[in-house]
Amino acid sequence: MSTPAGEEDKAEKATAWQQGAARFTSKRNSEYFDPCQEAADRSLKCLRRNGGDRAMCQDYFDAYKECKESWMKERQEWKREQKRKNGTWF
Repeated sequence: MSTPAGEEDKAEKATAWQQGAARFTSKRNSEYFDPCQEAADRSLKCLRRNGGDRAMCQDYFDAYKECKESWMKERQEWKREQKRKNGTWF
């Protein structure tokens, strides 16, 4: 059984927070979770491939920065919603 094309598009366009929210909220406090790790790995791989030339990898750096900013913004919004629902951060 196949899924409608619209549902597949929504899954592909899921934001970093939507993709990692369950993992983030269920992790232990001592664990680190970075939904942008894939973008970070790609930027480091680019640096190794290009002998450390940062100019050659600027697109990868920009993608990582955009992912991080989006992740932090969505995480802050999630925290605000949780506070409104529960009256507390915890």
